[in-house]
Amino acid sequence: MPRVRFRSPFDDVVIEVPEGTSLLEAAEQCGATVGHACGGVCACSTCHVWVKRGLESLSEQQDNEADRLDQAFDVRANSRLSCQSLVGAEDVDVEITQESLQAFLDENPVLRHRLEAEGKWPLKR
Repeated sequence: MPRVRFRSPFDDVVIEVPEGTSLLEAAEQCGATVGHACGGVCACSTCHVWVKRGLESLSEQQDNEADRLDQAFDVRANSRLSCQSLVGAEDVDVEITQESLQAFLDENPVLRHRLEAEGKWPLKR
């Protein structure tokens, strides 16, 4: 089974998933900090991630995903919406964007407050 690695300033987690699993499903299964305000139905861009390795192994980007990515922040050539990206046969490394981290912390205020109290959020650049 392919392995998916999620990296953010708060975590670095790896999970093995069956082919055809979306990156968002994989993130939820391993507790990675990927936001998803719309619930993963391609109605927002909060699950925006950068695929650092394995981009060619993911499902092909469809028009609805490309349209949503036009609304995302800091879009790059390796940008994908995790709710629309299905894992293929190869391992994938993902960096969680600040946009997605913010959405995740908005969805999880207890964690956000703890990180703020510890001085870990917002991120200092």
